[in-house]
Amino acid sequence: MRAIGHVAAALSLMLLFACTEQSTDWTASEKAIIRGKNDVMRVLTVDNPEDSIILRASSTWLTEADIASKQYDRLAERMIATVTSPSQDGVGIAGPQVGISRRIVAVQRFDKEGEPFEVYPNISIVGTRGDKVSGPEGCLSVPGKRGEVSRYRDIDIKYTSTESLRDTVEHIEGFTAVIFQHEIDHLVGIIYSDKADSISEE
Repeated sequence: MRAIGHVAAALSLMLLFACTEQSTDWTASEKAIIRGKNDVMRVLTVDNPEDSIILRASSTWLTEADIASKQYDRLAERMIATVTSPSQDGVGIAGPQVGISRRIVAVQRFDKEGEPFEVYPNISIVGTRGDKVSGPEGCLSVPGKRGEVSRYRDIDIKYTSTESLRDTVEHIEGFTAVIFQHEIDHLVGIIYSDKADSISEE
């Protein structure tokens, strides 16, 4: 009887884990990119025709299971490692720039103490205020060039909190707001040069 009790308990535990484990939507190719051996990922550029196809595509949303997965954690770590690497030294990076066509960006928060890099899944802009202001921009995917782009300096963003898995709205101002707009454009296939008033060589 005791043995039967142990078996029943084990089966109950297995059933519990099976019910709570959710399947993710990560594709095999996405998993292969995310699992890469190096912390720094290859950044796609407009100079490469194959890269351009990915950079010009619209990104898809992440499910709750995607965000709660090990793949998401690894992708977030590698995106930050990539944008902060000496070879890139950027202030933001979007999923498509590393070959992942998902709505995810990493942004340096100049509006926070310590200016940390943070990652935002399922991000979008849900509000803008004031007039657009022209300012200089560059892009890791458009090497060797700079441009003047008009952006809002006062916006609201919405994203999925990785802690609660609920939608969160945040008010962003200043240069950090510019970075968010630049990176969110990537999620719908827009490169900053599409909006630039002028482009010049660095």
